[in-house]
Amino acid sequence: MKSILLALVLLALTACTTARPGPDAFVSAEAAIAAAESVGGDEFAPVEMRFAREKLASAQEGMDKQQYEVALYLVEQSEINSELAIEKSRAAKSRRRVNELRKSNEELAGKMRETFGDEFE
Repeated sequence: MKSILLALVLLALTACTTARPGPDAFVSAEAAIAAAESVGGDEFAPVEMRFAREKLASAQEGMDKQQYEVALYLVEQSEINSELAIEKSRAAKSRRRVNELRKSNEELAGKMRETFGDEFE
């Protein structure tokens, strides 16, 4: 009876331990950071980029300290910050383009008024 109880306790303890993540655990976060860099994350979302890099570095420290659950959580957070940087960069580029088009339209309208006078409006 004691051996069965001991086996159950050992089995429960084994189930509670977190296995060391594979070496590819960081690949997706690194790829997300690279993608954010490629769309201008450093220019348009510098805070999110800094957070993404810091969390990835902290995750690597967590792996060194065998804090695997914390490390995996930080990897996910790094990916989320990278994705946020990507979306903020896309939004900023879209706003920039809208402003350029608005300015172009205003210039065109001014030229039309010069050519046709107030009749244009």
